Amino acid sequence: MYEVKHLLLEVEAFDYSYSSKLYHRPSSSAYQLPYCSIMRSSVKRPPTPDVEEEEQDRQPTLQEIINIKLIESGEKERLKELLRERLMECGWKDEMKAICRAFARKKGRNNVTVDDLVHVITPKGRASIPDSVKAELLQRIRSFLTSTAL
Repeated sequence: MYEVKHLLLEVEAFDYSYSSKLYHRPSSSAYQLPYCSIMRSSVKRPPTPDVEEEEQDRQPTLQEIINIKLIESGEKERLKELLRERLMECGWKDEMKAICRAFARKKGRNNVTVDDLVHVITPKGRASIPDSVKAELLQRIRSFLTSTAL
């Protein structure tokens, strides 16, 4: 905290020395800076919290640790690909396309936004994922966790 305050004081001192050159009438020369008669006063703001210190003190959650391990090992991409394959095999993707098309026809093609489609399809999509696909993914995640000894 002391270092931050010290750095701010140095910046203010530099700013003052630089601005004093801008705000006084320069001597006659070929190149002159614009003259301003009023010097701006500093804006009074409350001190900002030290986010970096809070981030460093905070320990990652178990979910964050697992996510990091999945990404580092490449397992997350393999799980995503497995999920895509299984959802296409069971017809889930075609079902979601049909729901989107029906919604677009109902509302009119030009009156539908992506946000509208996401809002309509997300709850239906999550609810209609087959339990067998969920169980398979869960089993793969569990086996990954036991193999990495988390």
